[in-house]
Amino acid sequence: QVQLVESGGGLVQAGGSLRLSCAASGLTFSRYTMAWFRQAPGNEREFVATISYSAGITYYADSVKGRFTISRDNALNTVYLQMNSLKPEDTAIYYCAAVRSLSNYFFLGTRDYNYWGQGTQVTVSS
Repeated sequence: QVQLVESGGGLVQAGGSLRLSCAASGLTFSRYTMAWFRQAPGNEREFVATISYSAGITYYADSVKGRFTISRDNALNTVYLQMNSLKPEDTAIYYCAAVRSLSNYFFLGTRDYNYWGQGTQVTVSS
């Protein structure tokens, strides 16, 4: 079965950096658009970033643009989220998501994605 396993979360001071990883198994990774979402306590899950199957196209939420970078390694079946200049408002559980697609269409909603990881906690202290 499909599994997405996130790692790399933790506690960091404001202005610091973290790199999240999401290892995928049970699917043909290179045929999937991948994304990161996050959910803070009391808030709905929100879109953070997405990357096309070929890594040719990326798209970011305005709140993270210029600070976060999504990338993927299709040989390792892994998607990454490099997070720089972290702010306390970035504190959330970060989830990896996948949807089968060989187009460059952007999927920005939680309902667009078929598979989800269990999440990894990111806490940014002020």
